[in-house]
Amino acid sequence: MKSVCVYCGSNPGKRPEYAQAAKAMGEAIARRGLTLVYGGGRVGLMGTVADACLAAGGKVIGVIPKFLALKEVAHPGLTEMRVVASMHERKAVMAELSDGFIAMPGGIGTMEELFEIWTWAQLGQHRNPCGILAVGGYYDGLVAFLDRMAADGFVTATHRAMLQVSGDPDALLDAFAAYQPPEADIRLKVGQT
Repeated sequence: MKSVCVYCGSNPGKRPEYAQAAKAMGEAIARRGLTLVYGGGRVGLMGTVADACLAAGGKVIGVIPKFLALKEVAHPGLTEMRVVASMHERKAVMAELSDGFIAMPGGIGTMEELFEIWTWAQLGQHRNPCGILAVGGYYDGLVAFLDRMAADGFVTATHRAMLQVSGDPDALLDAFAAYQPPEADIRLKVGQT
């Protein structure tokens, strides 16, 4: 693994542990010699994780749509900034550049990115680890719901296990390093589980 994509809020959130976790995540990525790939913003948790990675000597690639860069939310001090045409292109480029995907606390965009990349893994479109950095109980309700999805037969146990959860950045990156993806399980008949 050479690079990790982090999805997180463009807002800082209301609890100090969110920023502390973003800082710890950025430092852990740099310490391991990995490149951070993220949404290119200088604000919120996005800016915190990028700044921490850079301060610890890491490399950071930002991917930002032109309309957001024009609103002056683009981070000016990254190792590399890629300005793209759309949100769709942003997600595709981030996926192409990354060997693993982590969701930290964030809003609607973070949820959408997490579920799309996990779905792509389930469908065999990539074989990279996906995970959640669980901070301050933020994802407890979601994790319980995902477990319910598996218990009720809407997600297989194998696919549920593909999304790893940890409250510690180093433990999550260790799990990523040891990750063995399952074989893709594409079912062609409607109703098969």
